[in-house]
Amino acid sequence: MKKTLLLVDGCIYIYRSYYALPNLRSPGGEPTGAIYGTLKMFRYLEENYPNAYITCILDAKGKTFRNDIYPEYKANRSPMPDDLVSQLAPIRQAISFMGWPIISVEGIEADDVIGTLARRAREHGYETIIATSDKDMAQLVNESTLLVNTYNRETTDRANVVKKFGIGPEALVDYFALIGDKSDNIPGVTSVGPKTALRWMIEYGSLDNILANVDKFQGHSGENLRRAASWLPTARELLTIRTDCDLGVLGDPADSLATLLARKEQDIEGLRTLYERLGFNGWLRELNNRVPATPVLPAASAASDPDEPVLPSSENYETVLTQAQLDEWLERISSAELTAIDTETTSLDPLSAELAGISLSVKTAHAAYIPVAHNYLGAPSQLGRQYVLEKLRPWLESPEKKKVGQNIKYDMHIFANYGIHLRGVMHDTMLQSYVLNSHNRHDLNTLARRILDREMTSFEDICGKGASQISFDQVEIEKAAAYAAADADVTLQLHHAMWKEISRDEKLLYVYEQIEIPALAVLQKIERCGIYIDSALLTRQSFELSENIDALQKKAFELAKEPFNLNSPKQLAEILFDKLKLPVVKKTAQGAPSTNEDVLQKLAEDYPLPKVILDYRSMAKLKSTYTDKLPRMVNPATLRVHTNFAQAVAVTGRLASNDPNLQNIPVRTKEGRRIREAFVAPAGKKIVSADYSQIELRIMAHMSEDANLLQAFGNGEDIHRSTASEIFETSPPDVSSEQRRYAKVINFGLIYGMSAFGVANNLGITRQSAQNYIDRYFQRYPGVARYMENIRLSARENGFVETVFGRRLWLPEIGASNANRRQAAERAAINAPMQGTAADIIKLSMVAVADFLEKEMLQSSLILQVHDELVLEVPDEELDVICLRLPELMSRVADLKVPLIVQIGAGNNWDEAH
Repeated sequence: MKKTLLLVDGCIYIYRSYYALPNLRSPGGEPTGAIYGTLKMFRYLEENYPNAYITCILDAKGKTFRNDIYPEYKANRSPMPDDLVSQLAPIRQAISFMGWPIISVEGIEADDVIGTLARRAREHGYETIIATSDKDMAQLVNESTLLVNTYNRETTDRANVVKKFGIGPEALVDYFALIGDKSDNIPGVTSVGPKTALRWMIEYGSLDNILANVDKFQGHSGENLRRAASWLPTARELLTIRTDCDLGVLGDPADSLATLLARKEQDIEGLRTLYERLGFNGWLRELNNRVPATPVLPAASAASDPDEPVLPSSENYETVLTQAQLDEWLERISSAELTAIDTETTSLDPLSAELAGISLSVKTAHAAYIPVAHNYLGAPSQLGRQYVLEKLRPWLESPEKKKVGQNIKYDMHIFANYGIHLRGVMHDTMLQSYVLNSHNRHDLNTLARRILDREMTSFEDICGKGASQISFDQVEIEKAAAYAAADADVTLQLHHAMWKEISRDEKLLYVYEQIEIPALAVLQKIERCGIYIDSALLTRQSFELSENIDALQKKAFELAKEPFNLNSPKQLAEILFDKLKLPVVKKTAQGAPSTNEDVLQKLAEDYPLPKVILDYRSMAKLKSTYTDKLPRMVNPATLRVHTNFAQAVAVTGRLASNDPNLQNIPVRTKEGRRIREAFVAPAGKKIVSADYSQIELRIMAHMSEDANLLQAFGNGEDIHRSTASEIFETSPPDVSSEQRRYAKVINFGLIYGMSAFGVANNLGITRQSAQNYIDRYFQRYPGVARYMENIRLSARENGFVETVFGRRLWLPEIGASNANRRQAAERAAINAPMQGTAADIIKLSMVAVADFLEKEMLQSSLILQVHDELVLEVPDEELDVICLRLPELMSRVADLKVPLIVQIGAGNNWDEAH
């Protein structure tokens, strides 16, 4: 049996961890994100390659031979951030304490050390695995050398190289030379990308053959190739990973690798001291308890706790195929304090999906899968779907029997498809993760990896991908049971880990228990209800939009004096900048003139064609996204459109609407507003809209406690007129419409962290004039200025800001060394508490309104939530009570220092209700 050598590209792990993780800090305030992320991956490698000879390769300081060949090599790279530099020594220390050899050789890059070690290992009969995510390393792949990317768990052999790049490893360096490497500042052939380079390589086989036939290449790419011909051999030399370096640390004997790279005994005391200093409490407890568990969340309970997540070394997963087994599990879940439940279905569409099976778990590493409708050839006999559902119905519908799920709103829909109202939903692990760390991903696989250090089998692993993918009811039950039972088991383990963190923090507990979990149930009802649309009206609007689009296209051709593809950025750029000679406002990352919306908006101030293009794009989007698409999305069973509200997407707590997205229908244009006319009430009912007035400005007044703002809102004044009066030093009655408009831009701009440059652009004035207005604003509202400065300081100190209710909004870039990223995070720090508080308030309103409708046994239904607005479908006989009570209910859900005002309207369609 061959020995295995694991070579770890340490630099890749360090950099990726630094930029991927939030601004983690030790109890003493030192940065720890790169340390934590790097060690996390090294621990994963230890666990998965326990028998390998393993070493970490790091870059040494100073220049290498590549700098001698090309002085501009890597000259475009910024210096390493100070807070990353400070983490390098602890990283080296920790790796050494773990017993890993570390190699760095002066004058030789880590890549070349890895290449040389891999070649030497091959000569001595080793199999080599290179742990890296660097695509350049693919050139080293051969029959004894593989790559593993621990971030996506992808292993790359020769076949994978060919699949990914279209050519084998031996041809990659030539291919890389043609396209260049921007990260290392190595130019390739101008305007030649991967597709063109691959075509050339397939046709000619090598860079040498391409250069030998350089005169045969036509067009711009051929000209560019000829210009680069003398440079390309140098580019190839720079991009070639050397495998013949004198490392100085290896002798010739065959056992030198084993001697050099042999694992040393762990320095437990060294690790313990380091973990204590850095605040890595989970790993510290592991050392102290000497058990193989690696909980990721800080400050979790001791590993001896029966609820603590453990590695599933002794899983007890059962496939329920008999009535006796079902009865046993019914007894277990009936007596359990909490049961994890998950459904497996035939579709991701919750309203049309059919139930294939149910998985349950009541304790760690113990779960069951109940298949009810697997119908592949040779499938074993299963309990009938209806039989199982009826047996489980009393438990499923019992509010006393507590359940937890991962995105359990989906499961609620599935059971509702069979007439079962899932009650007793106490917890959702997706929402727990969202409340703890809204900026992270919250899918089950990611949570399992991050919190339990466990790699889950993916849906694609058992169902396939693309056109060959099968539905879950076609999966062999043995495979399906292992996959599905693991989902329930892991969900329960995740709950135990995260619930401890939430329950010990009073603010997070309130957000989770009083906002997110109640909102989940309301959203499920809203999604299930849906909303009627007038498909015939949308069809007429589509026709009218087509006519307008054709007219705009014709007008664009006239202004350009030739036809062109309005949807092609390249052709548009040629017309605007090459032919019409309009000024270049901004360039793309590739150096070409940009034609994005911001650029066109700027050009449209002075030139007619960009304005026509903007109008064309706007109408084309309305047509494709709404008037054409919405009629096709009507559910044939309900004759309504059903959107999905994603509860754990926006970092601020706002909901996201999709399939279809009903939150982004434009309302600033006449055509956009007309689309809302198609959202209609059925006969005998009305659409009612209840919308918070200037809610974020009111939240700003509350949070800043500025006396003038509090007084203006308290007196019921027009806040924009009041601000204009202060800024322009005139009495409110004398404020002009233009002055009020300026004040409105400043009021809203500043709560979004807008600078003088942004205000100037919005108002079309000089930056100095904008700065003067801002200075006057802060003179009149000093509390706002204090709030903004204090919230920036708080964000930098804690790494997060909070809403009025305690929702934690993390800002991973608040300590970034890159000024643009840091300033963007500071702007977010100002606005996030207001956006987040507004999101909390609208969710509390949804819950209050839903409770009111249920308590009063009214027939009115919540059908939409859009930004700061609730939309209801109301029977005519309930219209008066709804219009009277909703503003009262919604204004009382939060106790702010200023009144919450709700504007309400009713009509036959959504537009009329505004």
